[in-house]
Amino acid sequence: PKRDELEAAFEYIEKETRIRDVLISGGDPLLLSNRRLDQVLGRLRRIEHVDIIRIGSRVPVVLPMRIDDELCEMLAAHHPVFVNTHFNHPVELTEDSRRACERLVDHGIPVGNQAVLLRGINSSVPCLRELMRGLIRSRVRPYYLFQGDTVMGTDHLRTSVDSAIELYDGLRGWMSGMAMPQLVIDAPGGGGKIPIGPQYLLSMDDEQVRLRNYRGLEVSYPQPLEKDPTVSYDQVYFAGREPDDDREGGV
Repeated sequence: PKRDELEAAFEYIEKETRIRDVLISGGDPLLLSNRRLDQVLGRLRRIEHVDIIRIGSRVPVVLPMRIDDELCEMLAAHHPVFVNTHFNHPVELTEDSRRACERLVDHGIPVGNQAVLLRGINSSVPCLRELMRGLIRSRVRPYYLFQGDTVMGTDHLRTSVDSAIELYDGLRGWMSGMAMPQLVIDAPGGGGKIPIGPQYLLSMDDEQVRLRNYRGLEVSYPQPLEKDPTVSYDQVYFAGREPDDDREGGV
């Protein structure tokens, strides 16, 4: 984008004080020069209500040599900064890519992964388990596992939703919870990310909840006698604070 286009975006973020989280995506922002990216991050960091800055990039996967100490030191100057990358198959976890992710983490930059379910490529339980375990070993936190978007020309790569849920059922409980991403559909038309997954809740009433675990074992969990979840101290702790503005769109 041109400088005036970027400045217009910065001015919008400054005006909308509800915005606390800014995602820089692409294209790929890590293909910008260090100087240019430093300017963008610095401008965002001067906006007081922006809590965190996220960078979406596939550079750690496909161009890991770009993740050098100079880049990491520049990013670290604008903390809190998070990087989300896109490993889709364990074969992509090369020694160079793992080293790039570890270098980011060594500079205090948390790295998450957003994988896409790809039919016939990673749509098997062994493949997904190996990917998630490999990410954790590389100090990358699995974040999302996406059902494929409805993009023209890619329908042959999409798994069915029931297949996706069945695959996900082969992950939870069989791996560390730290290795579990959220299985989501990025709803068409800007509907946001909607979590989907296996049904572990079988029934529920005022006295007990019936559940199944990852092995299919049914268990009963008693409901508490007292059910009011009100936190009385909230009135003190949040005194004088404006409630979150949950409206969407412009105001």
